[in-house]
Amino acid sequence: MPYVITDACIDVMDRTCIDECPVDCIYQGDRKLYINPAECIDCGACEPVCPVSAISQDRKVPEEKKPFAADNARFFEVPLPGRDEPLGAPGGAGDLGRVGVDTELVATYEGSVST
Repeated sequence: MPYVITDACIDVMDRTCIDECPVDCIYQGDRKLYINPAECIDCGACEPVCPVSAISQDRKVPEEKKPFAADNARFFEVPLPGRDEPLGAPGGAGDLGRVGVDTELVATYEGSVST
């Protein structure tokens, strides 16, 4: 997974990164954005435009943010609340639209991560 979005995006979702992404791989949950690891081309265009520094390469995520690296992938790999199937790689966030739900980690997040 080349890039991930961590907890700094929760309840902020500036969405500037969506405009910069050349492959439309940033999806909108309810409280946070998620980068699809199967669709990301590792270009890095999203990282410098994030006003809250929530985006980084998965290999550079600080230890305390690592749960969000795994959770970013989980958004696409397991069925989300109200869905029977995982999102997988739908081929573009623009065509899919706002997903409107989050993983359990994000949905219940209150400011600290248990590792």
